[in-house]
Amino acid sequence: MLLAMVILKLGSWAITMLPDFVDSEKDKMLELIASRINNKRSYAISRCIEEMCCFENYAVSRFGDEATCEGIRYRKLSRHYRKVLQESPIELFYCGSASRKKVCDFLRDVFSTLPRGELQDDIGTEIRMNAIESQPRTFVEEMEVAQTNLVIGWRLGECMENPDFPALYVFNELFGGSPSSRLFMNVREKLSLCYYASSLMDLRKGILLASAGVKKENCEAAREEIYTQLEAIQNGDFTEEDLETAKSGVISDLRSIPDTQIALESFWLTQAVTGADFGPLELAELIREVTKEQIIELASCVDCDMVYILQNAADTEMEEEDDKN
Repeated sequence: MLLAMVILKLGSWAITMLPDFVDSEKDKMLELIASRINNKRSYAISRCIEEMCCFENYAVSRFGDEATCEGIRYRKLSRHYRKVLQESPIELFYCGSASRKKVCDFLRDVFSTLPRGELQDDIGTEIRMNAIESQPRTFVEEMEVAQTNLVIGWRLGECMENPDFPALYVFNELFGGSPSSRLFMNVREKLSLCYYASSLMDLRKGILLASAGVKKENCEAAREEIYTQLEAIQNGDFTEEDLETAKSGVISDLRSIPDTQIALESFWLTQAVTGADFGPLELAELIREVTKEQIIELASCVDCDMVYILQNAADTEMEEEDDKN
């Protein structure tokens, strides 16, 4: 029922956080922050982002860090809560059977008493077009891991000045976004250089990440092959069949979005942040029109910024011992 009357009209706007509740939730957050190390693949990706974007707010994890979490106090949190209500832009998403007019009238009533001040409109993500240094930076972290985790980060470059979203979706799918991608078919299947290989793209930030789980002795070969696969796309070394397979994969994913409310909310929130206004089915139709030339142009814009390697400390110790002998 319209999210339980928007949680009984959101209670009191002037709410003060209860100390015991804040402490309990803080403990849960600390456990969550500490647990991210348990999934080495996602940990490596997040650490690559932290190092790659070390001079940018984007480097901060969505959950923050332990030191900041430890410093949260209920009075300060209450003040921050009220500040957010007063100054932050609001995006409302509704998915249901009620009419647009009914929903709009209801929400206007619910938020009519919301204390609002001067809005902080400048909350967009800073997009850095190019790498920080002329050569990719390398960061090696040692930990007790079963396999070496390799993550390579690129800036999407000048194409983010006026991003072609349909082409970007297809480019990522072709490069490493699916089991039919170049990374999966070549680096993993054909050459057996890794246990997994894939790519992901954050269009809100303008970065591309490729990740692979490898044996330590294959790390350099896997890295060079990932570069080779990207270069092949830049040179147009892919068929129309490859392109159509990539487009079909993206279209299939987009068509499944309306099946769940959480997927719809996530999609439209991203649209709101990037400024795009087409729905998932409209985007699917635009995907059909993407050409090989568009993919080549996009791939040629990317600029490698970071190579992150998470490897077993024991391997390094053995190498150092061998050198001594």
